[in-house]
Amino acid sequence: DTRFVDIKDVGLLAMGADTFSDEAALPSVPTELSIISELWGSSDPFLNDRFTLDNLRSARSNQRYGILHLATHGDFKPGAAAESYIRFGDRRVTLAQLRSLRLYDPTVELMVLSACRTAVGNAEAELGFAGLAHQAGVKTVLGSLWYVGDQATLGLMTSFYDSLRNAPIKAEALRQAQLAMLRGEVTFEDGAINLLGKEFPLRSETAQTLSDTSVNLQHPYAWSAFTMVGSPW
Repeated sequence: DTRFVDIKDVGLLAMGADTFSDEAALPSVPTELSIISELWGSSDPFLNDRFTLDNLRSARSNQRYGILHLATHGDFKPGAAAESYIRFGDRRVTLAQLRSLRLYDPTVELMVLSACRTAVGNAEAELGFAGLAHQAGVKTVLGSLWYVGDQATLGLMTSFYDSLRNAPIKAEALRQAQLAMLRGEVTFEDGAINLLGKEFPLRSETAQTLSDTSVNLQHPYAWSAFTMVGSPW
């Protein structure tokens, strides 16, 4: 479906998790969800134990959300569909379960899978979760091609939503966000993320993690993993 829909005024449903019992923590996720919700003027995000399939279904039944953002762990593995998953706060959601979300009713104009290897697939599941979400009725899906870094993803996602407000189409917003990182226009300084002169404070746990690591946001590994599946408009 390549019909253009202006998404600047559609609702954003942001969900994610930063702590897990059996996987590494993602300390940048709360900051990512908070900033993109602020940029989009949306309600508070669903984090950790509130990040459930039931809450997703309930929220979509009560309000028409044109953008669905999931920030969490994910992985595509060859073989049975049950082996590949996106991690919700209470469970792993498999490829086979994704169709049950009825993302075509109402239509999700943009689904952002801010997780690892969500656009990787094989002959049985082309383009992985992103491809399956598109087949399930989502018009455009933003997914990743490899294991992305937590801090680099924070930089790209915040820059992407900042660009999405003014870009003519979704694909151009992604291009602008990637160019901003390449040019060094997205930085972490003094406990804040700076986007083209705009400053957003980081949560303390995110700031501490960044102070303990060296993240080169200009390197292609940091910004080129994400690609769009479906309509670029």
